[in-house]
Amino acid sequence: MNHEIPYKIYLSEDEIPKAWYNLRADMKNKPAPLLNPGTLQPLTAEELSPIFCKELIDQELDDTTPFIEIPTEIRDFYKMYRPAPLVRAYYLEKALGTPAHIYYKFEGNNTSGSHKLNSAIAQAYYAKKQGLKGVTTETGAGQWGTALSMACAYFDLDCKVYMVKVSYEQKPFRREVMRTYGANVTPSPSMDTEVGRKILAAHPGTTGSLGCAISEAVEVATKNEGYRYVLGSVLNQVLLHQSVIGLEAKAALDKYNITPDIIIGCAGGGSNLGGLIAPFMGEKLRGEKDYRIIAVEPASCPSFTRGKFAYDFCDTGMICPLAKMYTLGSGFIPSPNHAGGLRFHGMSSTLSQLYHDGLMEAVAVEQTSVFQAAEFFARTEGTLPAPESSHAIRAAIDEALKCKETGEEKTILFGLTGTGYFDMVAYEKFHDGTMSDYIPTDADLQVGFDGIPKFPGNEF
Repeated sequence: MNHEIPYKIYLSEDEIPKAWYNLRADMKNKPAPLLNPGTLQPLTAEELSPIFCKELIDQELDDTTPFIEIPTEIRDFYKMYRPAPLVRAYYLEKALGTPAHIYYKFEGNNTSGSHKLNSAIAQAYYAKKQGLKGVTTETGAGQWGTALSMACAYFDLDCKVYMVKVSYEQKPFRREVMRTYGANVTPSPSMDTEVGRKILAAHPGTTGSLGCAISEAVEVATKNEGYRYVLGSVLNQVLLHQSVIGLEAKAALDKYNITPDIIIGCAGGGSNLGGLIAPFMGEKLRGEKDYRIIAVEPASCPSFTRGKFAYDFCDTGMICPLAKMYTLGSGFIPSPNHAGGLRFHGMSSTLSQLYHDGLMEAVAVEQTSVFQAAEFFARTEGTLPAPESSHAIRAAIDEALKCKETGEEKTILFGLTGTGYFDMVAYEKFHDGTMSDYIPTDADLQVGFDGIPKFPGNEF
């Protein structure tokens, strides 16, 4: 095997980015602003202050500053697990018999097991700096809750996590890691909140959704002094923090004068995808280079490929701001058989605008094919991937096989967001043959679309 490029390309600690890259600064068509659901006017910093930390609000609303300095305390924490390696998938290439060159940016080399820690530590830092007691949040598969619990423990903050009920039951070990780091973890929807009780009354026995959990976390944050709400995906501030993924990946590729033809990321709310593609999309927006960028989502929660581009609530309880995004409706709840993560009903406003403008593609894949790809990757590359990451693996394999058919020697980069060692119930279902694919019908989706707010200018 010809290893003209190292199997793993590492940067030095000094090469950890010193500033996050704000992709919105280079967007001609900026993402639409968050709206106050009562007035339908763009939300001001003052209106957001009961929900988010002050400096995070500034980052959320800033769509003109290209680079925002990473505080020393955050960069020092990053040094525990960053720079993350960029890996040449030689063994995967050989197993596929493809002329394609495949690289993946591996974000699972920290205790939380995923890229989520990149933003969790930043949000916890700003909460501590503001003098808060603690933060509240939601988590689906548990990666974000795990990362935030670690970050809060580091800064001695209280951490209240509302975990989607189906994941709470399917992934008990993630729950226990959160508790090990001191977090209080509650299955959502719960009877602890007003909105949780309403959701349970309307949908008895529901297995929950991220939209439900967000509603509960926001309610608790706004009703308890000294607390703010933090989110692990979707928001502009999160994509900003996650840009360290793409900045490091590009720096590693540049060391060997490698330019990817195709960049692939899994897409649930958009944190990993947005972070990975940020500097590459920036070059594309500035007309410096062109890349084919592919978002990969689950067929059972197809926000990009079958959703509507409209203003919608980010939460099921309809207490959060309205965001313009590709959405399935805030009332959409994925089928309980969906074990692959990426369960959010909407997509980042930034990524939604880029997709709407034709600057990136999206594909939806079924979960049994995702786990087939995950198993194949584990057997060839030696790392057990998270189900979420495996959506990107599926698409990367498919693109590599196309190269095999055509003989094209394309370079493919994808994001390996984390490891799957806490996701073994899902793997068990796959191996036992009890995992099934569910693709919502148009009628199923229409139920969610019917709940999208109707007001002048929000036609879809």
